[in-house]
Amino acid sequence: MDVIRLLGIRDTSLSVDEVLAAVADHAAGGTAFFVGTVREQDHGKPVTKLSYSAHPSAEAELRQVAEKVAADFPVTAIAAVHRVGELELGDTAVIVAVAAPHRDEAFRAARRLIDDLKAQVPIWKHQVFADGETEWVGAGE
Repeated sequence: MDVIRLLGIRDTSLSVDEVLAAVADHAAGGTAFFVGTVREQDHGKPVTKLSYSAHPSAEAELRQVAEKVAADFPVTAIAAVHRVGELELGDTAVIVAVAAPHRDEAFRAARRLIDDLKAQVPIWKHQVFADGETEWVGAGE
């Protein structure tokens, strides 16, 4: 069975339960999660609106990132989903999870998965601040 169990770029709400079910594995002694949510401020300024957009290649790039993590760590299951479209404060923007035989492997692999996703997958965040300024942040930031 492929260790990459769930990958997606979606314009609908993300589910921690779906991701947890995807990485459930009897060979795993540990499962590490990261859930990224929309916060109310960035750079010390209030955020009033936020949206994500993705290049058509984003899901393929996400697969490459997951494959590299699977090759570099002894993991039993990987899942990663990212939201696109307009999000509200508190909405879940990204979830990654990794199951591995031991907790240290799970933690290290999950950290690498989210870090590489943020650095390499062409997904861009557009923020609008209360003062009217805007900012684009994206892959390779």
